[in-house]
Amino acid sequence: MGFGEEPPGSVGGLGPGELVAGQYEVSTCFARGAFGYVYLARDRNLDGKQVVLKGLTRPHDTAAIKLAEHESRVLTALEHPNIVRIFNVVSHDRQRYLVMDHVDGPSLRTVREAGGLPIADALACAVQILGALDYLHRQGLLYCDMKPDNVIRTGDTVKLIDFGAIRRAGDRESMVLGTPPYLVGHTEIREHGLTERADIHGVGVMLDELVECGADDPGGESFRRLVARATTDYDRRFADVPEMLRQVRGVLREVRCLADGRPRPVRSEVFAESAVLLDESLSLAPPLTAWTLGGSAALPDGRPSPAAVATGLPVPVPDPADPRTPLLRTVRAPDPARLLTKLAALPGSVEVDFHQARAHLEAGDGHAAAHRLASAERHLGWRAHHDWRAAWHRGLLALAEHRVSEAVDLFDDVYRSKAGELAPKLALGFCAEHLERPATAARFYQAVWVCDRLYVSAAFGLARIRLRAGERAAAVAILDEVPDISLHRHAAAVAAVRILAGHLPGGGYPSAEDIAAAAERLQVLTLDSEETWQRLAAAVQESAFTHVLDHGDGAVPPGPLLGDPVSERGLRDRLEESYRVLARQARTADEHDVLIDRANAVRVRSLW
Repeated sequence: MGFGEEPPGSVGGLGPGELVAGQYEVSTCFARGAFGYVYLARDRNLDGKQVVLKGLTRPHDTAAIKLAEHESRVLTALEHPNIVRIFNVVSHDRQRYLVMDHVDGPSLRTVREAGGLPIADALACAVQILGALDYLHRQGLLYCDMKPDNVIRTGDTVKLIDFGAIRRAGDRESMVLGTPPYLVGHTEIREHGLTERADIHGVGVMLDELVECGADDPGGESFRRLVARATTDYDRRFADVPEMLRQVRGVLREVRCLADGRPRPVRSEVFAESAVLLDESLSLAPPLTAWTLGGSAALPDGRPSPAAVATGLPVPVPDPADPRTPLLRTVRAPDPARLLTKLAALPGSVEVDFHQARAHLEAGDGHAAAHRLASAERHLGWRAHHDWRAAWHRGLLALAEHRVSEAVDLFDDVYRSKAGELAPKLALGFCAEHLERPATAARFYQAVWVCDRLYVSAAFGLARIRLRAGERAAAVAILDEVPDISLHRHAAAVAAVRILAGHLPGGGYPSAEDIAAAAERLQVLTLDSEETWQRLAAAVQESAFTHVLDHGDGAVPPGPLLGDPVSERGLRDRLEESYRVLARQARTADEHDVLIDRANAVRVRSLW
């Protein structure tokens, strides 16, 4: 049992008031573990400070004595905020006792039995526990008895106690101690011994017990995938504590951001940032074909093609252990063809194959990309079945070839491995959107966007889903969250103007207030060219003209772009001029003639 638990039936060998080593006055026996009684005592030399004495349950058991000696040597040398401090070893009546700090608080076993913890609190505990385990592992030690009984929670801090099962990494001879189901199975112990992954398994089982949640709970899906990775078979489990700790922090960030709506951007250590905006057309002014082949008022779908997403998603950071990674960091080219030429000059490796595969995808050659992925998997050997990078690139290839359902399975595999990362969720959000699963897509996009406002592709995905649901104001509100420092701030501003002034996919028309807001936004928007501004202006004026024809002069609030007051005659004059300006952008005579015909059709008729 851990410190702070209710006393067991046995009271051990020391009674209340008994003085140990002339210094420690016993108060009570409050726990009994597998290898020792635990007593609460007062240190007379330190003004009655409360301490914990840990003695042997079996004083004549040679193995237990050896274990206690080992524990005392190890613990007296350790110093970590999440590890109970042992500061003395004393003898009393031919028995040795460890003298430890008294940690006041319930064990996680007690917490679990009282109802468990919310996901965020459990993950916050896991961060501290994993920090302590990482410290031990860097000392060449394995904890080996991770379970709720051995973790005390006091306030916002947790501490590991009871180091009776600690052992040196690589020790295949000492007696194996631990508690099922937290201890890994006999097959793993036989094949691999106790390793860092065994400690990780214990943390995963403990997290699973501490939290009761479903996939619909904020962050619940990521939490469940995190636990599954920690408790899966040896080869697919987190390889070390730092790897798991990164994902725990990522899931904790997601849970907290979903709870309070406050972004917490953190640079990923495994995915590079992507400057590509995954949007087909909302972020752009209407092309001239919107007028020469139809009307400009209807908003486009906006969804990028699967092939565009395949080359626009974030890519894995090159493995620093790959021998070609230093060279790859120096390779630059303005187009995929020249990049492939440079890559062909490098000696082969997994990372070279991945780089070549992505370049072939960008060049539109899926067959060549598949060939390079097969080469990467040959380099990886048996590890290819467990390497998330291989699954990620297979997912990109599936997208490029419009096999979206297959891509879902591959990106889902990456999500299981990297539950705290945003890139897999962005990929799964797009796949769900393409497969007409808007609720699923929105959940993934929201998990990305709420964490990091620089993933603007997620904002556009959310905006598209809101538009398809007829929620014009909600779509604009999301785009307005794009920060000024983003590369895509102007793209979001253009999309907001188009959404406010456009006809929704379901046929919804903008209100007078929407049109006026679009005109006001456009009036102060600085764009890359006058041509872009003029096309947006013409689209807004068309929406205003349609509204005035239906509702009469003055139905739309006035402004510099629409006039004061906004009238049918004034809008006809403005639209005529806009169409003639657009005609000067025409690339063919036919386009020019169509736009001039539009100008003539809308002009005010005169009796003269």
